[in-house]
Amino acid sequence: MLTVRTYVPADADLTMDIFLRAIREVASKDYNQAQVDAWAKIEDREAWAKRRSSRPTWLVQCGSVSIGFADLEPDGHLDMMFVHPDYQGIGAASLLLMTVETEAKRQGLGRIFTEASLTARPFFERRGFTVLTSQTVEKRGQMLKNFRMEKSLR
Repeated sequence: MLTVRTYVPADADLTMDIFLRAIREVASKDYNQAQVDAWAKIEDREAWAKRRSSRPTWLVQCGSVSIGFADLEPDGHLDMMFVHPDYQGIGAASLLLMTVETEAKRQGLGRIFTEASLTARPFFERRGFTVLTSQTVEKRGQMLKNFRMEKSLR
């Protein structure tokens, strides 16, 4: 059974592990090894923890195991949403997105937007997001393609 709970500071290491494993084991199907190595790094644990605590962030749990997380910035930006590789395809990301959308509507936001990876783009398209543009971003000397996408909440 999947449930959602609010992030607490003690979850920092857990969210870092989910982030790194999702990139290394899932996104690696769409990006080369040098790109994955550049993307899958956390250089400042304290900055990561502060960032997660600075905005609404949720964890999805399967029973008592935390298996994914998502956040929402005040302007409607869905900055991060990652699900552990061992729990892909069971509805965790859908539940997280529903949680983000509910909070965005509660805040009176008219849209949410994100920069979706090659891996995540189909998920977001299936849930009503449209591609605004494709872009190439630089991460530690590597160029990675992603997509600016948005969904109207009106």
